Amino acid sequence: MTTPIVSLTDAGKSYNKLDALQSVTMTLGEGEVLGLFGHNGAGKTTMMKLILGVISPSRGQVAVMGMAPDSKEAWHCRTKVGYLPENVSFYEQLTGLEVLTYFAKLKGFNKKQAIDLLEQVGITHAMKRQVKTYSKGMRQRLGLAQAFIGEPKLLLLDEPTVGLDPIATGDFYRTVDQLKSQGSSVILCSHVLPGVEQHIDRAMILSSGQLLAMGSLAELRHQAALPVEIKAHGLNGAIASHDHLANFISPVCSQTLNVPEAEKISVLKTLLGFDNIEDIHVESANLEQVYQHYLALHAQKQQAKGQS
Repeated sequence: MTTPIVSLTDAGKSYNKLDALQSVTMTLGEGEVLGLFGHNGAGKTTMMKLILGVISPSRGQVAVMGMAPDSKEAWHCRTKVGYLPENVSFYEQLTGLEVLTYFAKLKGFNKKQAIDLLEQVGITHAMKRQVKTYSKGMRQRLGLAQAFIGEPKLLLLDEPTVGLDPIATGDFYRTVDQLKSQGSSVILCSHVLPGVEQHIDRAMILSSGQLLAMGSLAELRHQAALPVEIKAHGLNGAIASHDHLANFISPVCSQTLNVPEAEKISVLKTLLGFDNIEDIHVESANLEQVYQHYLALHAQKQQAKGQS
C-alpha cells in the first residue's frame, strides 16, 4: 500500500478556547485533487497551515510525504511543495522576473524555469515591469507561477482564481489538470464553486472548524439524497395527469420533475414513451447545491442543539 502524500489523523488546532479546526481525519493520494470548501472562518486556512508545517497541531498527527511537516527532518520535502496564499504579496520594487527568479533559486531552480513559468501563466509581456504596476489579476498569475516552481508533488492553493478573468481561470484549471496527470497532488481551496467540480476528485466541506462531509461528488449526492432535476418539453399537461409522474412535479414548474436518483431511469423510460415529447434535460445536483445542503443541515443541527 502506497504512503499517502498527506495524512491527517484526528488532527486539530485550538487557540485558547477556540477550536480553529476540530479533529479531522483524511488522506490525499498521489495525483489526487481535493476541493476544500467552507465560508470564512471554517478552518480551511488552518488546515493548510498544518499541512505546510507553519503551525503545529494541538492534537492528533499530520504527515506530509511520510513526515511531520513541522519537524526539522521535513526540510528537504519543502522543495516539493508549492503554496499560493489567499493574499499574495511580493516586493513591489522588483520586476516580475526578479521576483520569480528569486523564488526559483530558493528552490534550487534557475532563471530559465522562471521565464518558462511566466510564459505559462501569461505575463511574459510584463516580466520586466515592477510588481507595483501589476493589476490584482497579474499579481495572482505571478503567485500561481511561484506555486508551480519545480512541478511540486504537493500543491496547496488558497483561493487561486480570485482576481482572474474567465480566460485566465480556464488556463489555471488546465494547468491543474496537467499537474495532476503528472502525478502532483492538489488541495484546492475556493469560495468560487461553479467550474471547480470537473477538476476535483473529492470535496471536503468544513464549517466552524468541523468536517461536515467528504467524498466524491457522486458519493456526496448519494449521502445527501438530493434529487435529479428532469425537464420534459412538449408534454404540456400530460405529466400532471400521469399517476406516477405527478408525484415528482416541481412546485416551481409543472414541466420539471424532482426525481430520486434511484428512480431516474424508470422516469426517463416513462417520459420517452410519450409520442409528443420534444426534448429532455437531465441535471444532477451540482457542487454548489451539495455544499448548501450540508451547510443547511449543519445549521439545523446547531439550532436544535442550542434549543435542547
